[in-house]
Amino acid sequence: MLFHLSAFSVILIIVLGAFYYRNRLAPMARVVIPYLPTPLAARLSNYTPLTTFSFSDQAAAGISSRNFDLEENIGEGSGENRVGLDQAGVEEVRRIMAIERCTFDQARLIRHNRILAKNGIAPDGTPMDKKAITRLS
Repeated sequence: MLFHLSAFSVILIIVLGAFYYRNRLAPMARVVIPYLPTPLAARLSNYTPLTTFSFSDQAAAGISSRNFDLEENIGEGSGENRVGLDQAGVEEVRRIMAIERCTFDQARLIRHNRILAKNGIAPDGTPMDKKAITRLS
């Protein structure tokens, strides 16, 4: 019993020490991470690999409209380096479409206005800060 308690306390001290000195240990972890299995390396490095949804997959899933035509503008053969659209943005637009019961273009506008409001910009593009100078006259 005493052995188990002392072994547990040693392990606990090591874990707490590693947590306390994690910023100093991080450069050493970067050396080890490439040799670990991908799921474990992703969890340790705060990196989430992108899912490979191509532009055509996203267009087929309804993430396209007459005004935002993925196939025509940034589809295959357009020289675009990206594999697909930002997955977090796509999920947010889908969520807005489901909650607000609106079209894809309206959901993109709602998302864009939310991003502008979060950054202190009105929907018309003017700053919402009262100290901002918008006219010189």
